[in-house]
Amino acid sequence: MRRRKAAPGLSARLFAAQTLVAAVGAMTLWLVASAIGPRIFHEHLKRVATDVTPAMSRHVEDAFRSASAISVSAALVGSLTAAVAISAYVSRRIAAPVIRLAAAASAVADGQYAVRVTPPALGPEFSVLTAAFNAMAGRLEAVESTRRRLLADLAHEMRTPIATLGAYLDGLEDGVVILGGDTMTVLRTQTARLSRLTEDIAAVSSAEEGQLDLAVQPLATADLIAAAATAAADGFSAKGVALLTDVAPGLPRLLGDPDRLGQVLGNLLDNALRHTAAGGSVTVRASAPPQFGGIEIDVADTGDGIPGEHLPHIFERFYRVDSARDRAHGGSGIGLAITKALVEAHGGHITAASAGPGQGSVFAITLPRA
Repeated sequence: MRRRKAAPGLSARLFAAQTLVAAVGAMTLWLVASAIGPRIFHEHLKRVATDVTPAMSRHVEDAFRSASAISVSAALVGSLTAAVAISAYVSRRIAAPVIRLAAAASAVADGQYAVRVTPPALGPEFSVLTAAFNAMAGRLEAVESTRRRLLADLAHEMRTPIATLGAYLDGLEDGVVILGGDTMTVLRTQTARLSRLTEDIAAVSSAEEGQLDLAVQPLATADLIAAAATAAADGFSAKGVALLTDVAPGLPRLLGDPDRLGQVLGNLLDNALRHTAAGGSVTVRASAPPQFGGIEIDVADTGDGIPGEHLPHIFERFYRVDSARDRAHGGSGIGLAITKALVEAHGGHITAASAGPGQGSVFAITLPRA
């Protein structure tokens, strides 16, 4: 089977195209000079010399043609040489960054997301192209890192309940464990943990991919906060943590889905309760700062606090801080990721702040007005 010849590269094609242009230009110059030059010279000769014999005229015109041919030929050779040299340089100069970009794209296609391309200093078009490629590669690298961490954390989260269920099932088969009330409680607890983990992952994925159906409507901020506080009141009372609300009077209505925003406040209150010891307090405040142009809802607690180096990461899936979000608190590690995705689905913004370990934390949500 005959192998197909490799197609010439971009540099060779650019060089051939520019050389062809130069050659066509040179040929055009030669033809025009040969066709027009002698006629113009003959007309001028007749004007300046009225007694020129035909033999003298032919001799002078032949001399002009010869001189013109020599000078034009020398000029064409020089210009063609310069054009070829410049074409070769320009072809390599333009083709080199394109070749590097193609090689980098192939590397990204092979999964090497850390590759980057240096801007070639060939104008804004190439700069925009390389910047866009580097941004794409960086985004893919971040997505791949998140995917790997997600799979690792998901496997870790599922390992404990699956191992517990397997151990109890083996014990039931061997007769070591009796199917009583305590056993059923353990089995139901671990099953519920797996179910909650599955629902949380589905919820955050749907929110981040913009696949949520939001029933957006004008909402009274005070009513939204009162409903969330009422739903969480029993848990706070059982743990001995005070739940306070502070809603500024006359707040304008906000725009949102009451169920989803109730889920947001429920997640934040649940998170605050897990990390606040008995005797502490959690306060939900609402105001309308003029600089934001929306409604701000803060959930502030007097609990564990968050070290500063962890604040930029606490809304990531399964991200945990040993002193504030460890597994002993019972969270799935994905509640704040769901909260952030739901807030952003409403066109809002959420931030977290803390003075440090033991100093409590504040989660601030900004939502659009109705």
